[in-house]
Amino acid sequence: MITITLMGIATVCVGLLPTYSQVGIWAPIILVSLRLLQGLSAGGEIGGSAVYLTEHAGTTHRGFKTSFLQLMGPLGILVSTLQIALLQHWLTREEFLSWGWRVPFWVSLILLLLAFKARMALEETPVYLQLSKSESQSKSPLRDNFKDPETRKRMFLLFFCISAGGAVLFFCVQVYTSIFLKTSVKLPLQLVDQLSVLATMALLPLTIFSGWLSDRIGRKPVVVSGLILGATLIMPAFHFLQASGNSIALIAATLVGLSAILALVVGPQTALLAELFPAKTRNSAATLPHNLAAGWIGGLLPLIVTWLNQYWGSNVAGLWYPTVFLASGAVIAFLYLPETRKTDLLK
Repeated sequence: MITITLMGIATVCVGLLPTYSQVGIWAPIILVSLRLLQGLSAGGEIGGSAVYLTEHAGTTHRGFKTSFLQLMGPLGILVSTLQIALLQHWLTREEFLSWGWRVPFWVSLILLLLAFKARMALEETPVYLQLSKSESQSKSPLRDNFKDPETRKRMFLLFFCISAGGAVLFFCVQVYTSIFLKTSVKLPLQLVDQLSVLATMALLPLTIFSGWLSDRIGRKPVVVSGLILGATLIMPAFHFLQASGNSIALIAATLVGLSAILALVVGPQTALLAELFPAKTRNSAATLPHNLAAGWIGGLLPLIVTWLNQYWGSNVAGLWYPTVFLASGAVIAFLYLPETRKTDLLK
């Protein structure tokens, strides 16, 4: 309840920000502060929601059921892209820059009220209720996690292979492709937005399929396959986009292919977050490495890729960084990541 309220209030307040001409340096200071509140609330929500959903999913088709959580990020990007496109269509450029950009932030107030109402109706998971009855909950879960060698090992695997791998691929597939098509391939902005919507729409069923596939053949082979394909094909894919010119069909096919690679890693991710750890310390064990991966690896990735591009004078040179990272994650996951598909979440 706290995290959802923080996120909603911070988001609405962004739409109410004074401009630099009105309050000077306080405008960017307030904006960054609100963004930090959004990050704080998202950090408290992501791991816990994954554990909550997985513990409610039961023992059969767990990967398929929990893969729907991974649709929320792409859906958020899709909805925001559509909102901006519609506002830019309805408003003049001057109107959009003056006040139109604030409209999506104001609309989020409705989402806050709906989310708050839905959250009040949720019930604790069967695993949590069982732990409460047996009085086997950990009083210091984070400390217990670091004291246990097996949990420490799995936290590192989650951080480096699964969460960081997903964050790296998410940036390359969902973020950098749009930048690259606009700045390097020189496609019109409206066309790039349309291609981004197409790639996101393709990602949704591919993610669900990957979650289902992990129920059939295991979490590990699906995730490792995604990491290997990402390390192998990210660089060639962007070279192909650059060489494809104005062949929209080839560009669209490449974007869908990249979405399939991303789906292989994020589809089973929700189930893995919970299945890797024992019940009494699961939430903190899953949340800490996942958030660190999102912040340290995913958050710094645009800066590092941009710096490498500028240093080498190329729009693709920076992609060697995610390529090497994904290759390292694939090797470590292949050697050490356990198969968790049949894990009993009560233990």
